[in-house]
Amino acid sequence: MLRFSRWYVAFIIVLCVGAVLLALSNFLPRQTADALRLPRFVLGLDLQGGSHILLAVDTLALRKDRQEALRDDVRRVFTEQPRIGYTGLAIQNDAVQVRVRDVAQIETARTRLQQLTQPVNSALSFGNATRENELAEPEQGFFVLRMTEAGFVERVRLAVDQSIEIVRRRVDQLGTTEPSITRQGRDRILVQVPGLQDPQALKSLLGQTAKLTFRLVDTSVSPEQVAQGRPPPDSELLDAYNGDTGRAVVEKRVIVSGEDLIDAQPGFDQRTNEAIVSFRFNVNGSRRFAAVTQENVGRPFAIVLDNKVISAPVIREPILGGSGQISGSFTPKSANELSILLRAGALPAPLSIVEERTVGPGLGKDSIEAGKIATYVATIFVVCFMFITYGLFGLFANIALIVHVGMIFALLSLLSATLTLPGIAGIVLTIGTAVDSNVLIYERMREEAKSGNSLVSTLEAGFNRAFATIIDSNSTMAIAALILLFLGSGPVRGFAVVFLLGILTTVVTAVTMTRMMIALWYRMSRPKTLPF
Repeated sequence: MLRFSRWYVAFIIVLCVGAVLLALSNFLPRQTADALRLPRFVLGLDLQGGSHILLAVDTLALRKDRQEALRDDVRRVFTEQPRIGYTGLAIQNDAVQVRVRDVAQIETARTRLQQLTQPVNSALSFGNATRENELAEPEQGFFVLRMTEAGFVERVRLAVDQSIEIVRRRVDQLGTTEPSITRQGRDRILVQVPGLQDPQALKSLLGQTAKLTFRLVDTSVSPEQVAQGRPPPDSELLDAYNGDTGRAVVEKRVIVSGEDLIDAQPGFDQRTNEAIVSFRFNVNGSRRFAAVTQENVGRPFAIVLDNKVISAPVIREPILGGSGQISGSFTPKSANELSILLRAGALPAPLSIVEERTVGPGLGKDSIEAGKIATYVATIFVVCFMFITYGLFGLFANIALIVHVGMIFALLSLLSATLTLPGIAGIVLTIGTAVDSNVLIYERMREEAKSGNSLVSTLEAGFNRAFATIIDSNSTMAIAALILLFLGSGPVRGFAVVFLLGILTTVVTAVTMTRMMIALWYRMSRPKTLPF
């Protein structure tokens, strides 16, 4: 058991040297490491500073949007051929109400409205379909569609999931490094962006829903008349974008929505040299946009972002190519921000900022220095204890300990993981637990030597009989770390990841590497007794 082939020894040496060199790449200047394309781990928010923002999904706005969408769906199914005559379509008492005029069409209306009570997400319901809406008929021909509470809870969950992905895309386009975006509770999202010292840019980017729609301008009434309280039933008065003066009466019917956008890029108008945003629709959006512009030549249409009119150009000719541009007193910066919002997609509901915090780089530097001191002190005490107690074998354990720490940093680099202050605490903890395996092996050797066994039998028994104990002790720690990993969040998960990597490398270095060094020592010196 103390024999190792040359190939095995060479493999272990190359593995250890490679791990140490890979770990050292994190201490090179960033430009040098990037030029050599060396992987590095990322310092977390608490180590290098950055922005911390806790967002909450506006559930009231989400409920209102779903009710308005439901009302529009009712209007749509009633205007399909053959049309169903209706009256009194409105949102009352958190429900959509409508009355069918013709008694002969009641059954047809009931069948069509039943289509609007389908499950929200049947793929995740596991046989228990969650219906978002329920249909009631208090009296003949009078229908009431109301959102169910279970359906709304499921809709909030889906909205949070969608918002997380959209927020991630928006933050990624800022060019930041390894942002952390996680769900917190039922309707909150935690955003941590290490290295970003301008939280205002992040807040402005995340605070907008970026809901883009293209609608026709209602020319039958002036904004002044609507402001006096006489709005048409299918139109609304909207303010101008970016605080510009002027308002417009816009139809509620959406021609094309931002969901049909496939690209948006900032640029400059070649004629006026003003900042613009160029956009391009998908096939469905191009077809609908072309049909509407063909039917409404000479009529203005509004480009609306978050219920504010960006611009309202007149349709001079049909737009058949599926692309166009948005202009509206943009600066290059605001045009770039708008293009980012449109490319990332619209949030399903507004996000409000519950908590914001900026961690300065000075505080992160203090955390790093404190972590370094703790690591140095722990390492010195452990190294001295092992060397004093076990002599030469303690030196072997200390060499394995250095490789153990190097392997942790190497694995963090390969995973492009984020190292936080709790992660440093995990490294310090694994320094102590790493030599625990060596202590078990050496003490077992000491017991075997006292029993009068030969040195070879003592060395082999020390490794073989302590191995099961090492596996058991590390397994129990791994189980605790896995529970922290799956049930914890943020810093707790960071600690769990580093601790799990430490447990893995402990088994490799304490059992394999230490064993190989002791075997080489025995073959070279042929001792008769243990050196401790």
